[in-house]
Amino acid sequence: MRPILFDSREAKKNMESTMIFTGPLTWTNKAACCGQTSLFFPPPGERPEARARREAKARTICAVCPVMDDCREWARNHREYGFWGGESEEDRAAAGYRVEMPVGRVARYPKGDGAPVVPRGESAPV
Repeated sequence: MRPILFDSREAKKNMESTMIFTGPLTWTNKAACCGQTSLFFPPPGERPEARARREAKARTICAVCPVMDDCREWARNHREYGFWGGESEEDRAAAGYRVEMPVGRVARYPKGDGAPVVPRGESAPV
């Protein structure tokens, strides 16, 4: 009799699939970004100009997404990396929702007392 081999990768995939489609991420079934991961998560070493173009494309998809608010809320509450619900990591940090360890240049998030980051092009509140 042959031993039954357990493929942990397959089990993990099934578990993730179950969590997404029946758990707290059920709303992702209706997301306009489905299958376009490369627009929402940067490749290693992405240059600022390329990032701006990628995020502009992502924003246009998010703008018409029926679950944008759910997506934004998930990203804020779970400190997600990448572009979620029409917001970049910097946008979420400016709204007071920072990720634990920013990807890329740590200098993107100024050191300090945890006050929100002022987005580029805007002046700090007085």
